[in-house]
Amino acid sequence: MTARMPNPAIVAGPDVIPALLSVAGAVKNTGVPETTINLIYLRVSQINGSSWNVHKHASDLKEAGESAERISTVAAWRETPFFTPEERAALALAEAATRLSDRQDAVSDEVWAEAAKYFSDQQLAGILLATGLSNLWHRLIPTTRQPAGPVGG
Repeated sequence: MTARMPNPAIVAGPDVIPALLSVAGAVKNTGVPETTINLIYLRVSQINGSSWNVHKHASDLKEAGESAERISTVAAWRETPFFTPEERAALALAEAATRLSDRQDAVSDEVWAEAAKYFSDQQLAGILLATGLSNLWHRLIPTTRQPAGPVGG
């Protein structure tokens, strides 16, 4: 695949990347375990078909010591025994918030209540911000056909 243009977050100007990285850093300070945030990033990347982001977040999880078993089954987390109840609740919320137009009640009370069982309001905000930030990247990267692999503009 050939990119249509360099990464829009770079092309837009020198203030964009630091701003996005600042949001990502703030998400890490919400109390959501970093593994859970990275699982969210990977799952949302899979949903959006962003090969660059799937590659990046699978690599991040691997570097953080996650098992190949967990990384390779994130897309099928409901049917595997490899994820904690907290991770499942976070993944369900992230999926619902990503697929807003797939159903009338995009984020059901049931999905919200399950996540709220395990996470504080600050942590729920972190999950939603991680999901939203991930979705923002997925509007930029696949649209401009950024190829998977090492970062290169």
